[in-house]
Amino acid sequence: MNSKQLAIFAKVACDEKKGVDPLILDIRKLTDIAEYFVLVHGTSDRHVRTIADHILEHLHAKKVRPLHVEGRNESLWVLLDYGSVMVHVFHHEKRKFYSLERLWGDASIVKAAAKNERPVKSTRRFRTA
Repeated sequence: MNSKQLAIFAKVACDEKKGVDPLILDIRKLTDIAEYFVLVHGTSDRHVRTIADHILEHLHAKKVRPLHVEGRNESLWVLLDYGSVMVHVFHHEKRKFYSLERLWGDASIVKAAAKNERPVKSTRRFRTA
């Protein structure tokens, strides 16, 4: 499985747990820390943890394990580090505050869909005040 497929599978897992405004950023031309960021937020601490846990289970079933997991206990910003793909699962307020979409504004948005991916209701970028 390549990095783009991994990012898409993570996004599919976000969609399955009703993650809000999931987004894949292609950051390959901007940095060496990763190739893709997957950004999503939940509506409560419990929702954030549920999304993160589902991504972990979904990718584990495909025999992909994270190198590191950070913030799972607090469930305000959970980082799932898969090496070339970093999944950021935010609480709504944390996503708004840190605004990674704006910070990585030069990154392109991946719109490619996996065969098993359902259509997403919202494709707009997350906006800050």
